[in-house]
Amino acid sequence: LNLGIMSNPILLIIQREFLSRVRKKTFLLVTLIGPLAFAALMIVPGLLATMPEDSKQIIVLDEPSILLPHEGKEQYTLEYLDPRENDLELAKELLRDSQYDALLYIPSGENWDPDFIKNNILLFGKEDPSMEMQGYLDYLLEEQINKAKLLKNGVDPEVVAQIKTNVSIKSFTLGEEGTDEQSAVPIKMALGYITGMLIYFFIFFYSVQVMRGVMEEKSSRIVEVIISSVRPYQLMMGKILGIGLVGVVQFIIWIGLSGILYTVISTFLFPELFAEQAAAGTVGNPAADMVGLEVLDMLRSIDFTAVILGFAFYFFGGYFLYSALFAAVGSAIDQEADSQQFMIPVTIPMILAIVTAMNVIQEPNGALAFWMSMVPLTSPITMMIRLPFGIPLWEVFLSGGILVCTFFTVVGLAGKIYRVGILMYGKKVTWKELFKWLKY
Repeated sequence: LNLGIMSNPILLIIQREFLSRVRKKTFLLVTLIGPLAFAALMIVPGLLATMPEDSKQIIVLDEPSILLPHEGKEQYTLEYLDPRENDLELAKELLRDSQYDALLYIPSGENWDPDFIKNNILLFGKEDPSMEMQGYLDYLLEEQINKAKLLKNGVDPEVVAQIKTNVSIKSFTLGEEGTDEQSAVPIKMALGYITGMLIYFFIFFYSVQVMRGVMEEKSSRIVEVIISSVRPYQLMMGKILGIGLVGVVQFIIWIGLSGILYTVISTFLFPELFAEQAAAGTVGNPAADMVGLEVLDMLRSIDFTAVILGFAFYFFGGYFLYSALFAAVGSAIDQEADSQQFMIPVTIPMILAIVTAMNVIQEPNGALAFWMSMVPLTSPITMMIRLPFGIPLWEVFLSGGILVCTFFTVVGLAGKIYRVGILMYGKKVTWKELFKWLKY
């Protein structure tokens, strides 16, 4: 094996790039911290949501008596001032000199005009009132004002509440006879967005490593020694493949550590929480049973094999394409500060794919989604967003074929820039000069 590696310069460079990065402490730190960060993103919001929040006491100056005798809830308690003995200024003085947290003022207006009331309700706080507090009070006031308006017009609010009907449409994807599947749009949207963001993160992260590696070797003059033994194209390809292999190893380790963390958390750290979630779908809760079965049906409608294979293909395809561009950029400059003028045009397509992600999610088979998934600079992200929705197979093959062909074309062009720029020092390179290098 060693003889084979020594006889092939590209394999030798791959080995060097892989081992030099894997042995770094930063690689170990990022590899270990990555799953912990993902676990924290999943667990911490849930823990914060279950933590009891500080209760707030709100004094209410309710001139038209809309909220009376509503006492609020445990988190937000309401205490009322007598509007015959207090006005707004006295209520604000009371708020300043007391333990209360906020003041809600509801003016009466003339002839009990609901439009005047709803547009002149004021909320004062010793600190900025939270969005949750404002949302709760908005909901409470809307409900009470609507009831008062119904009573004023001789309509019983209870009758209106009884005739309200909530409609929940179950959507299905039409397949072959007898193979209709329940639509899983929310799950597909979440899966597509997450995988698209992961593709963006990994492509950008590892492609920038290629650029920095080229710049380090160029600035330290090591590349002059290396070029005496291998061709510039071999050096560029070896660096791209070696760093890509580092990404694959790191990603596999992340998956394994994430599975271990999930097992440890669910078994040892929060057994009660997971036990309650499991019990929610047992015989004692038929509604939860139905929800659980619907979720399982939705998950079965997603072709996870296609998603996983697509993720692997578009990660490598996107990485190879962008790493070749970043390698060319790294060879043309001496300092990282000079890279901005070249990096921005290269990264704009990826940013455009992220910006249009919500439009693609809403219309995965629309014209925008189709053409964005055909353009090779945006297809890795856009196609990963579309894959969970089960797009036609010919579109996947067409997009993949265009991406592969573009990669070989870009590698050839980037190799020309790399060949000239890797040994050029002390000169500010412009776009015009890069185009000249392509003609050499």
